[in-house]
Amino acid sequence: MIKEKTSTALTFEDFKIEVLNDYKIAIISRECSLLGRKEVLTGKAKFGIFGDGKEVPQLAMAKAFKNGDFRSGYYRDQTFMMAIGELTIQQFFAGLYGHTDIKQDPMSAGRQMGGHFATHSLNEDGSWKDLTKQKNSSADISPTAGQMPRLLGLAQASKIYRQVSGIPNASNFSIEGNEIAWGTIGNASTSEGLFFETINAAGVLQVPMVMSVWDDEYGISVHARHQTTKENISEILKGYQREHDTNGFEILRVKGWDYADLIATYEKAADIARENHIPVLIHVNELTQPQGHSSSGSHERYKNADRLAWERDFDCIRQMKLWMIAINIASPEDIDAIDVQAKKDVLEGKKAAWNAFIEPIVEEQKELVALLQRIAESSNNKETILKFIADLSGIKSPLKKEILVTARKVLRLILNENGKQELSQWITSYTTKTQKNFSSNLFSETDLNVFSVEKVLPVYPEDAKEDTDGRMILRDNFDAIFTKYPEALIFGEDAGTIGDVNQGLEGMQEKYGELRVADVGIREATILGQGIGMALRGLRPIAEIQYLDYLLYAIQIMSDDLATLRYRTVGKQKAPLIIRTRGHRLEGIWHSGSPMGMIINAIRGIHVLVPRNMTQAAGFYNSLLECDEPALVIECLNGYRLKEKMPLNYGEFKTPIGVIETLKEGTDITLVSYGSTLRLVQQAAKELLEVGIDCEIIDLQSLLPFDINQDVVKSIAKTNRLLVIDEDVPGGASAYILQQIIEQQDAYNYLDSKPQTLTAKAHRPAYGTDGDYFSKPSTEDIFEKVYAMMNEVNPSKYPNLY
Repeated sequence: MIKEKTSTALTFEDFKIEVLNDYKIAIISRECSLLGRKEVLTGKAKFGIFGDGKEVPQLAMAKAFKNGDFRSGYYRDQTFMMAIGELTIQQFFAGLYGHTDIKQDPMSAGRQMGGHFATHSLNEDGSWKDLTKQKNSSADISPTAGQMPRLLGLAQASKIYRQVSGIPNASNFSIEGNEIAWGTIGNASTSEGLFFETINAAGVLQVPMVMSVWDDEYGISVHARHQTTKENISEILKGYQREHDTNGFEILRVKGWDYADLIATYEKAADIARENHIPVLIHVNELTQPQGHSSSGSHERYKNADRLAWERDFDCIRQMKLWMIAINIASPEDIDAIDVQAKKDVLEGKKAAWNAFIEPIVEEQKELVALLQRIAESSNNKETILKFIADLSGIKSPLKKEILVTARKVLRLILNENGKQELSQWITSYTTKTQKNFSSNLFSETDLNVFSVEKVLPVYPEDAKEDTDGRMILRDNFDAIFTKYPEALIFGEDAGTIGDVNQGLEGMQEKYGELRVADVGIREATILGQGIGMALRGLRPIAEIQYLDYLLYAIQIMSDDLATLRYRTVGKQKAPLIIRTRGHRLEGIWHSGSPMGMIINAIRGIHVLVPRNMTQAAGFYNSLLECDEPALVIECLNGYRLKEKMPLNYGEFKTPIGVIETLKEGTDITLVSYGSTLRLVQQAAKELLEVGIDCEIIDLQSLLPFDINQDVVKSIAKTNRLLVIDEDVPGGASAYILQQIIEQQDAYNYLDSKPQTLTAKAHRPAYGTDGDYFSKPSTEDIFEKVYAMMNEVNPSKYPNLY
């Protein structure tokens, strides 16, 4: 538990200094918003979304926010970030300009629009900082309420650290679980399902979460009467209010312009959450939005005169000024002096940010102009090149794009001239250098990436037989994992008491406790959120989604948050979450889907692993726990009771990621597949061999990353034919696989026949054994597809079947 607080008397003079400093931060933030909008309207910035009108409540939140705490907020929290010392004026404008230098824009190095905030959790080598010695903000995303699921996990981590012993390096992440996860959201976004799902889950779990709703009565132009029942989120959440011995929330309400009451409310909320791990919702109402939603429009279009007048009167900064004057904190003249200085400071910070942004680009502009002038002197297209030079030189504030466009267009004019090589080299060098600013860190670029894990084979007894259910391989390997990694935990629907629906976790909850092997409600998005938040705080969570089809409930969180996390922070945050699910062939439309194309194209930034059996799957879990990247592992639904050999080295054998396995060598055609379908491919290959067709069978094992050693093309170089078998829809994962093989591996150089695919039908699979047979590839389908391809090669040897 936390230590008792010691009260220190605060003199009026100390109080005055603190209030004046708060006011200074608020007015600087407001001036940043006002000047930021002008920068957008004059064209220096592309888009602006600002925190004006929310300054004073964010000051109150910052006062209650301690080292080790985490924020999961949205794009109006600039005042809060300034108040905790994590955002300067210059950094604010660097983000607005999209500066690609992480030192200038530490939030995202220009990858996100302004207003999206983050702190750095990692050292340069990818190792963790001591998060208890700094104030932390998880990286923001734009999708409304998308920050909510992650918030749940950030709060749950404190509960785990408080109640689970033996976690290595726990003191770098938590001090006895005393940290609060602070959430912020606009009132309109509370209409999203993710908000309600998270609120319900937090009430069930009883985690230290303080949720602030900034309520200015609008969602862009849409009034709260169209957003929220009773136009009041705290009113309709009354059922979540904790009573007597029930779980639930503490719900507090406060006016957003009342500085003193805001301070008291946030102190109360922090005490409740920090000491007792009870979630708190603070409904901050009567807020304003002086410039409207964003720089893309004016709020005068949808607010009437009475509302606009009220907003002028009850602007939180104006009300703070009146309060300061009323209790003799400051005179009007004192406040005016602060306002004047704030304007000056913001203007200077803006100028410094702009100069830091534009000066390196201007130097690049000059460098290219000088090169083109030398080339023009001896070129047959001198006049045209001089026109390009004049146009580029005339751009006062050039973009990198404009520089590169000019260079590439001039290159076309001098293809047979002496300057071609020098300009070509300049373009290549410039593109390589610049592209990294926009494309690095989709995956880990540290020594902890998946490729750093070396393959370790399962070890078997000499007399090992295939007599062990696959689910027992998983169970015993999870047992080894939970012993080896005290920071590992797993949670999902039916994962606890019954040991998951296929008993791959049988007995694990009884052995390791309800916190490390946990049942959760039917709420896939927040299961993912729990995993992301806990992974952000140094734990190694495994989030279980019961069936692959149910992943669609969580795909937005995976795509917009987890998959982009490392990218949008330029490698300054990581969440090595493992997502466990099971899929492919079962029964019925919503239990047997294989929407792999949808998944792999939505979650670039997460590895997608597709083991064909449970030994492979167990090896993937072992590999992933030795690296720092997120991954999705899809176990085969029809493999839990198929027999496998029982290894001796549970927890130690490792399936390599991104490496294919050749299951059968052959000479006539290469068959590529993954997961459950491989058993059908293997059977078809046996039958094809009986008619003289010798197939080579390749198990891809992982789709992201894909065949890093380019072994598939080596097979095609031998067989000269390719068939991809997939149970996704036509053009789904099979299209991606073909693109990788034909385009990335240049397999077209070795093909004597058209590469083909065999997929499921375009519809969802129908129910029952016959539904499966007529919806997805069967052994006969594979046999006949291969046979038809060989018929084209040698019709006399392989006459038509039909």
